[in-house]
Amino acid sequence: MYFIVICLLLGPRGVIRSEGESATQKKIAIVIDDLGNDMQGTKEIMELAAPITVAVMPFLPTTKRDAEWAHSVGYDVLVHMPMEPVKGKKSWLGPGAITTDLSDDEIRQRVVAAIEEVPFAVGINNHMGSKVTADKRVMRIVLEVCKEKNLLYLDSKTTHKSVVQAVANEVGLRTLENNIFMDDVYTRDHIVKQALKVLKYVDDHDTTVVIGHVGPPGKHTAAVLKQSIPSIQKKAQLVTISKLAP
Repeated sequence: MYFIVICLLLGPRGVIRSEGESATQKKIAIVIDDLGNDMQGTKEIMELAAPITVAVMPFLPTTKRDAEWAHSVGYDVLVHMPMEPVKGKKSWLGPGAITTDLSDDEIRQRVVAAIEEVPFAVGINNHMGSKVTADKRVMRIVLEVCKEKNLLYLDSKTTHKSVVQAVANEVGLRTLENNIFMDDVYTRDHIVKQALKVLKYVDDHDTTVVIGHVGPPGKHTAAVLKQSIPSIQKKAQLVTISKLAP
């Protein structure tokens, strides 16, 4: 009862646009994290036939495949940069992670290497990173590299202590931040509730960023998005993240 049917039209080069997409000033970007390791839900996310953004982790078995696949269906691609959390083991982060004990030069080298590893990236967002995104020294280096490479930065907002926006203002970098996690709890019921929360959030905001994931919740997230995207598109224009950046 929450969802309606909508017709999606494909542009001349496979770039996806929706019927009546200019009907509203409100915009929403849906970002799916954790691609790059052939996780559950990857195929289903790639088949959504809507303007989606995927965040691909560097240096993993399907990093290049997933980035190229996403680009081929008209999605935006982000580098999903592994960053140290306040709690958790470094081993959870994967290769090439940014940690607060690294030197300035090593941080810069790792960010540049990650960007080079992910084809077609238009920006970076953080994987985990509650410790790093609260560290001004580290984030200044990350954001300076973004500016040099003409990339946007999406703050996943894994901590309320994030300094991303403040440092970005100093650096002069365009940034966005996550508003709602769709699947912070992996059950189908919770993801449905979050989708309804998104619809309500859009009513009161001109721009919205939503983050979901492949992996443990991946197939549930893809299924709920497939159902709820038509309802979202009645309230706001669904766009890739580069179209939402200022």
